[in-house]
Amino acid sequence: MLRLVLLTAMFLYGSLSFAEEPSFDITIKDHRFTPSEITIPKDTKVWLAIINQDATVEEFESHDLHREKIIPGNSRAIIRVGPLQPGKYRFVGEFHEDTAHGTLIVK
Repeated sequence: MLRLVLLTAMFLYGSLSFAEEPSFDITIKDHRFTPSEITIPKDTKVWLAIINQDATVEEFESHDLHREKIIPGNSRAIIRVGPLQPGKYRFVGEFHEDTAHGTLIVK
């Protein structure tokens, strides 16, 4: 019984923690990110929901954010970033860098 209570508490705490952190949607369509610029608050952990509406795979990559994630076609991925200092952090779609690029602006 105690184990069930602990598991339930851990689940609820995790859900509350996620609910308190802002999230932002970024769509990949026609090998482009929309929006291509997102502004987030400084010193805050955020969730980026990357929605790939293309039929082909893309890789979200950011050397500035130290993140990379393969996102299959017609699917989504969640990437957690932060807390970050003010500045500009670039990201690209590694498989289509000529068109898939964006900037996370932290203020």
